[in-house]
Amino acid sequence: MLTSRRSRTSGVTFPTQGRKSPIDLPAPDGAPGSGRREDGDQAIAITPTAARHRVGELLERAGVSLDSVVAADALMITTELVTNAVRHGGGLTLFRIAIADNALHLSVGDASSHTPVARPSSLGRPGGYGWPLVQRLAAHVGITALPEGKIINAVLRLT
Repeated sequence: MLTSRRSRTSGVTFPTQGRKSPIDLPAPDGAPGSGRREDGDQAIAITPTAARHRVGELLERAGVSLDSVVAADALMITTELVTNAVRHGGGLTLFRIAIADNALHLSVGDASSHTPVARPSSLGRPGGYGWPLVQRLAAHVGITALPEGKIINAVLRLT
């Protein structure tokens, strides 16, 4: 069954079954960081900073002010997911963003089959806040297990 979604940036309806829409990145410069590598599940070269930059560009193209709370939440979710993929997930294998149905859709894949868990915080140990923060800020978070890793999908409402 072929479904469709309406792009916030152009108002055009795009088929979604197996096809990219114009609001999915690749980056304008063709740099790595969007989609899965062609050669399998090896890490792709994108940093949390570059990922934030790409999300910021997409939000601006969609008319979302980067000074807004929504943009700050989107950039925080991006930072947490990409940083955790690099730091704890064996490397980033997928980075895809799109805006559809008035929401930012962010997919981040890594090479680890371990799902994120909230760690109890303690005064003597830093960290442990990222995953609960992602779950709190996003309207929806889902994890898709893969034979060689996982994909975390987060949806953030833009209004």
